Amino acid sequence: MNNSNRIAKWVGMLYIIGTISGILSVVFTGSILGSTDLFMTVSANENHVILGVFFILIMGISLGMVAVIIYPIAKKYNETLALGYVVFRGALENFTYIAYAISLLLLVVFSKEYVNTSLDGTSFQSMCNILLDSGEQIQSLSTIIFSVGALMLYYLLYQAKLIPKWLSSWGLIAAIIYLVTGVFALFGPTLTVLMMPLAIQEMVMAVWLIIVGFNSTAKVTDKQTISSL
Repeated sequence: MNNSNRIAKWVGMLYIIGTISGILSVVFTGSILGSTDLFMTVSANENHVILGVFFILIMGISLGMVAVIIYPIAKKYNETLALGYVVFRGALENFTYIAYAISLLLLVVFSKEYVNTSLDGTSFQSMCNILLDSGEQIQSLSTIIFSVGALMLYYLLYQAKLIPKWLSSWGLIAAIIYLVTGVFALFGPTLTVLMMPLAIQEMVMAVWLIIVGFNSTAKVTDKQTISSL
């Protein structure tokens, strides 16, 4: 197995690990965060929230590693886009995951204090609302950052022909829809259904990379060579 195929398999597996971890984080926290009696529910399900945070971090690490692992191949075709992908997906997106994880852990702390003390619940409720609103804004920002990184990657893959054009084109279109969804989520509810095309595309691409790998006939053109110097 050559180095290119080995990298492709790792990228595919990391995409799958990241996606599964993201789904599990929602499984453990989704119904809890949607509760009408949030403090009591969070306090009673503290371990579920902590597990949700754990899977959020696993998701962030896995998807961030994709950008790092694919960089040696991507920079041969367009170093600017390859580096941009590392910055957006490897650094900025992970920062938003960490910030969101911290907001959930703070929610656990405040919930325990609320249950274990006899203080006025108004201040706790205000803090709870702040944490929830902050978490939603962080998630929207994460969606935008992720989308920009995805656009860089899929445009590079389309140019370099490292994967079939139908697959990279699907990624480009889905990433644009994902970006628009993230922008609108800053001002209203998130339309999760609009995120599905990119989620499905990533899983299809992950399987493709594991089974087929990158296109071994992709060539670095003179223009691409110059851009990577």
